[in-house]
Amino acid sequence: MAKTVDPDYDKDGTDGETKVKIIGLGDSAVGKSKLVERFLMDGYKPQQLSTYALTLFNYKTQVNDSKVSVDFWDTAGQERFNNMHPSYYHQAHACILVFDATRKVTYKNLTNWLKELREYRPEIPVFCCCNKIDADPNVTKKVFGFPKKHNMPFYYVSASDGRNVVRMFKDCIKAAVSYKNNSTDFMDEIMRELENYDLESDRKDKDEVFDSGTDSLGNSSEKEENKKSGDDS
Repeated sequence: MAKTVDPDYDKDGTDGETKVKIIGLGDSAVGKSKLVERFLMDGYKPQQLSTYALTLFNYKTQVNDSKVSVDFWDTAGQERFNNMHPSYYHQAHACILVFDATRKVTYKNLTNWLKELREYRPEIPVFCCCNKIDADPNVTKKVFGFPKKHNMPFYYVSASDGRNVVRMFKDCIKAAVSYKNNSTDFMDEIMRELENYDLESDRKDKDEVFDSGTDSLGNSSEKEENKKSGDDS
């Protein structure tokens, strides 16, 4: 079997394009790979599978009239061991943190993933998304404290039906290029847009506020049942 060489993102591509690396983080089966596939491919088929082998998805685009080659790195299933190999973080220019709208523990674990990321890449832009909103549409009425606390752009997305997927990835690509070029202008623009969107959403529905890594995804009825049963979760 031929050996593969890790790409060097400090160098331009063969066509002179800017090369950037974007990584995804989150618990197993939250849909990291499926989000990338939804962004890049047609004929998506919903599946509930973990990732077993490293996959590098390449995408060619343009940002501010400049050619860009984007590599989306998959986790190779390492997240099942609750940490990633340092090489996964090496030279990354942006990160997408993903949690599952139907599994509250995946939201709680974002704190651990962010902590590990910052050990290796302390300054890269980080985006956060709640995936599988098609399975629980009411989750879009909730406000999550974790991305607000860490000043992250936040998106409600669905790899199954495609909602907000293209928008999130295009924003992330532009932020990665801006980071590589030592510019924060685009991140500031994204945050302003999302703040305006949040203000509109807050006026429509204020159901539950989630503190970073401590609150559950359960609804009020679940909390009442937990109180009756003596469950602390």
